[in-house]
Amino acid sequence: MYESFFNYLKKFSSEPLTEDDKVIFARGFKAYKLRKRQYFLQAGDVCANFAFITRGAMRRYTVDDRSTEHIDMLAVEDWWMGDRESFAVGTPSIYHIDACEDTEMLLLSRSESIKFRSIPVWCEMLYQLDLNNNIASQQRIVASVSLSAENRYLDFITRYPEFESRFPQHLIASYLGITKDTLSRIKRKILYK
Repeated sequence: MYESFFNYLKKFSSEPLTEDDKVIFARGFKAYKLRKRQYFLQAGDVCANFAFITRGAMRRYTVDDRSTEHIDMLAVEDWWMGDRESFAVGTPSIYHIDACEDTEMLLLSRSESIKFRSIPVWCEMLYQLDLNNNIASQQRIVASVSLSAENRYLDFITRYPEFESRFPQHLIASYLGITKDTLSRIKRKILYK
């Protein structure tokens, strides 16, 4: 489980991880498992840990006054999952986060994450993740306000081709901000083009 995290970190630095760094990371993270449909976080709770997914799939969503779920994030292996604001500030989360498959992860608490600040690869990774997150957020906003439902779907499967087979259609539809029926029509239309 830790080996997949170490391999992930290698993407962010030309310098190899030292054995001391690996020991520090292994002490800071704790292995954790969720069964399919089990909650990682519920709205109203503080996000005490961030999760690095080593196996499985998760979703993050809000629920409106009519009990409709609105998914804002889907994640699979080598993705991070949590509520950044709640984790950083200690405020109650607005999100529910649960497992869409049996999931294995490495959990990191805020206090443990502070200990990693002296490790260069950690700082490089955080910088790159912040940059990627900002770019992805901008792209998502632009897509949601300027693209048709069909083009949002095409953009989604281009950016995240593995998600199509990992997440049920109703979850993908919610992520795209459309109904399951609309997504079915879009997929049929694309198939017959």
